[in-house]
Amino acid sequence: MKLSLQNVSKTYKNGVKALDNVSIDIHSGMFGLLGPNGAGKSSLMRTIATLQAADSGTIHLDDLDILNNKIEFRKTLGYLPQEFGVYPKMSAEELLHYFATLKGIHNKSERKAIVDKALEVTNLYDVRDKHVAGYSGGMKQRFGIAQLLLNNPRLIIVDEPTAGLDPAERHRFLNVLREIGTNHIVIFSTHIVDDVKELCTDMAILNGGKILAQDKPKNLVASLVDKIWTITVDRSELENLEKQHHVISSSFNDANDMNVRVYSDVSPGDAFAKADPTLEDVYFTTLSSDEQAVQTINA
Repeated sequence: MKLSLQNVSKTYKNGVKALDNVSIDIHSGMFGLLGPNGAGKSSLMRTIATLQAADSGTIHLDDLDILNNKIEFRKTLGYLPQEFGVYPKMSAEELLHYFATLKGIHNKSERKAIVDKALEVTNLYDVRDKHVAGYSGGMKQRFGIAQLLLNNPRLIIVDEPTAGLDPAERHRFLNVLREIGTNHIVIFSTHIVDDVKELCTDMAILNGGKILAQDKPKNLVASLVDKIWTITVDRSELENLEKQHHVISSSFNDANDMNVRVYSDVSPGDAFAKADPTLEDVYFTTLSSDEQAVQTINA
């Protein structure tokens, strides 16, 4: 199974170019779409989900032309947006039966089997009789997954699903996605690097509506071996260090000094120590390189 985007672009009426000639192939499994807020992730998700039209380009799910067969495609789609639903005072089980009926599952025993399985997969079976309106944020997100599983979708899109969840809820939600990701294409949009690191077998980094990098996370990390260096400096020295080196990230340590990570093909100096690269290094290096390229073009 493959989702293929070719030269997809989208510019809004206010002149913002949300998607800029995006071409990418996504196969079965968990695919992480990583980028900062405003990178174009939600625009891409909404375009794939046929909730907004592309200005140009094509999108195919295997042989199905999505943009010209929206109704047929939506039968195979499960979509969980960033914000969804105001729930009436109904239990999870009642609501799922209602949604299943809307999806055309009218046989009572068949519908019960499908609803029960969705509740079990999302770890909501024991609280199926509780009103969804009273669920925690993480439980509501898992209920969102349960309802999109009712029609056994081939493609599942989840847009920033862990934003606002506490660590325990985030962990439970990611476990649910891991389970369903083995048999579907699941596109997981997020700005949280750890979510992609823990979950995804393939990924892309998006910014400014452009795909800046795509590969398996381990391959992207491997590409930075021997290129990440660290140094600890007083915070007053950081600005000068940024002028001399390609600083990709910095953070305070317990002594209130700065732990600085630098990208360089060769040692930046004797004071620097070589560091093992991380996916966070990949993310910051990719974004900073893109910013430098833009500054060079505009100079």
